[in-house]
Amino acid sequence: MELLIKIRENIEDTKRLLLTDDIVGRGSILFREASSLGMKEKCYYCLISGTEEQCEKAKILIKDRAELVEGEEKEKIIKKIKVEEDAAAEGFGAIFRL
Repeated sequence: MELLIKIRENIEDTKRLLLTDDIVGRGSILFREASSLGMKEKCYYCLISGTEEQCEKAKILIKDRAELVEGEEKEKIIKKIKVEEDAAAEGFGAIFRL
């Protein structure tokens, strides 16, 4: 299951909250600044990939701190994040081929 969260304020506190939670922290959590994804918005996106339990707990934790991104916007942003991750992995892998 994947959950995409948009964080506009208290970014460091929200990061710490998600990463240090016993349940949510076990999932895959990626943070990206919107500008690094080619967007003009001033916010961060958090992509959580994990179990239903992890994603549900994350929703509870961010309830008053951030907003969920859904629908077409969610799919578009997740695609951008994954393309960026794949490019980084390919670049890192090239180091070992030399």
